[in-house]
Amino acid sequence: MTAFDTSGRDRLTLAVLTQYRMATTEQMHLILSPDVRIEQTRRRLLKLRAEGLIDRVTLPQAGRLRVWHPTAYGVQVASAWPELRGRRPPRTVTDRTAVRLAVGHALTVTETAVQFLTDARRRGDLCRPLDWLPEVHHPLGNGEAVIPDALLYYRRGTNDSEGGAMLRAFVEVDRATMGPERLAAKLGAYARLLSYVPQPVGRRPTLEASQEEWRRRYPLFPRLLFILDGTGPTGITTRIQALHAASKHPAVDVLLRTIPVLAAPLTDLRHHGPAAPIWHPIQHPDRRVSWMH
Repeated sequence: MTAFDTSGRDRLTLAVLTQYRMATTEQMHLILSPDVRIEQTRRRLLKLRAEGLIDRVTLPQAGRLRVWHPTAYGVQVASAWPELRGRRPPRTVTDRTAVRLAVGHALTVTETAVQFLTDARRRGDLCRPLDWLPEVHHPLGNGEAVIPDALLYYRRGTNDSEGGAMLRAFVEVDRATMGPERLAAKLGAYARLLSYVPQPVGRRPTLEASQEEWRRRYPLFPRLLFILDGTGPTGITTRIQALHAASKHPAVDVLLRTIPVLAAPLTDLRHHGPAAPIWHPIQHPDRRVSWMH
C-alpha cells in the first residue's frame, strides 16, 4: 500500500469526492487545485485509486471521459473524519452500469459547485470545497423529506470584512428530465419544510420541541436557487413560467415572503458567474438580480 497523505491534499481529495459523489478529473482539479498543473491532480487521483479509496468509470460516448467516485472503503475512511461528521454517508455504487446511469445529474450538480467555488475565489469571498453539501436530508414527518441537490454555505468577503455575511442556499439542479409542473411542485415541499414542526412521541411538547425543524440547523431559512439545464431558451422560459405560476399558491406565498427564490440557466452561470445579475425571481420572472439579492 502506498503512503496516504492524511494531513494534506490526499485527505481533502477523498473528502470532496465522498461528499460530491462523482466528478471528472477536470472538475476535481478546479475544485481543489486550479493553481497547479492538472497532471498533479491526475496523479493524486490515480494514487488514491491504487489505495482502493476511489475508482472511476469511462464514458465512451463522451470522448472517453473519466468519472471518479469513492469506493465503499473510501467512504468508510472519510466518514470518520471530523470534516464529514454528521453527514449521511453516500450510497456507494459498485456496479459500473449504475454509475453511468446516475452520472449525468451528478456531474451537473458538481459543475454547479465548480461555478460557485470559482466565482468566490475570483471575488475574494469565502466558499471552500466542503461548503457544498449534496443531498442533505430534511425530514417532513411520515417518512417524507426534502433533500435538495445541494446545500451551499457562502460568506461574502472575509470573516473580518464589513460585508462578511453568511449566505445559505438550497440548490435544485434541473436537467429537464421531469415536466415543468413537477419541477414547480418542489416549491410546495420547501413551503412545508418552512412550517414543519416535529411532534414529540409519548411526551409533553416543550418550547424547543415546538419550533420548526429547520431552526435546529439554520439561524435563517436558506434561500432557494433553481439551476436550469438540459434544454434551450424556450424550455428555460417554460420552466421559469411554471415556477412563477406555482408561486401564487398561498402556502408558497408564505415561503416567498420569507426568502428569495431564484432561477437561472446553468449556461449563464458559466458565462457570467453566479454573482452576476442573471437570476430570475420567480414572483417577477422578467427581472434579473444577483443570487445575493
